[in-house]
Amino acid sequence: MSIINNSTSAFYQRSLGQMTALRDSIETLQTQIATGQRLDRASQDPAAAARLRAIARSEGLREIEEENAIKLSQDLTSAATELEGISEIISRARELASQAGSDTNGPSAREAIAAELEQLSEELFTRANGLTLTGEPLFAGTAGAPAYTRAADGTVTYNGNGDQGAVPVAPGTEIERGVTGPQVFEFDVGGTPTDTFALLSGLASALRGGAADPGAVARDALTGLDAALDASTRNQTVIGTRLAWVEVVQQNQFERSIATAEERSEIGDTDVGDTIARLQQTLTALEATQTTFTRVSSLTLFNAL
Repeated sequence: MSIINNSTSAFYQRSLGQMTALRDSIETLQTQIATGQRLDRASQDPAAAARLRAIARSEGLREIEEENAIKLSQDLTSAATELEGISEIISRARELASQAGSDTNGPSAREAIAAELEQLSEELFTRANGLTLTGEPLFAGTAGAPAYTRAADGTVTYNGNGDQGAVPVAPGTEIERGVTGPQVFEFDVGGTPTDTFALLSGLASALRGGAADPGAVARDALTGLDAALDASTRNQTVIGTRLAWVEVVQQNQFERSIATAEERSEIGDTDVGDTIARLQQTLTALEATQTTFTRVSSLTLFNAL
């Protein structure tokens, strides 16, 4: 009798264990279909879970790099806009200097030219202190203060630093965020250091009677204005090259995001078709197990007589 009881107990325990396992499997498959995620805990597939965690970390870093690239593109675009305006100002100043250097212009004409040069100098100062979309100075390096300040006597002084600042936009890749004021406005004329602000103010002063021969001063200023225009256009090229580089980086970021999403989907997403098929098989197996258990458990020795 003990043998029969033990066998019966083992049969019940084994059957109940099989049905419980099948029900657990059904719940897991239903959850996978409902959530679209193959894993709801790491123990289901430790290797896949570890890879998904690595992908999540990679995506977090990439999102930061993407945000950096967007802001960098905005800053470089703002700098390009200001540099274009600066080049236009210098070009106009050169035209005026050429006119002022002509002997056909008298004091009144040169007075009018001086007035326009002073207006151009004001606009140049404003553009030199241009800001990014987030309010940071474009040409002050990494300094937070305005790039240029003006003293009571009209002298313009650089107020930033020489650090352009580099922005990480991809693994192992950093792009400098702009150019500094000295790179744009400072240059040598005949071996003598000067800057665009001093050149314009000196020319305006000479045309207002501050020089014995203002026409000669105007003609001499053309060399300096050519150097100023070269500095401005050279930095326009630098900014344009960096903008093109950022565009390439952003395209690479987009391609990496697609590849990462595909890998994450392959590892962690539910294959709905396959999962539904396995769910149907498991439901069938559970139904068959339950039917078999019901039939076998209802049998007695009297059924064999």
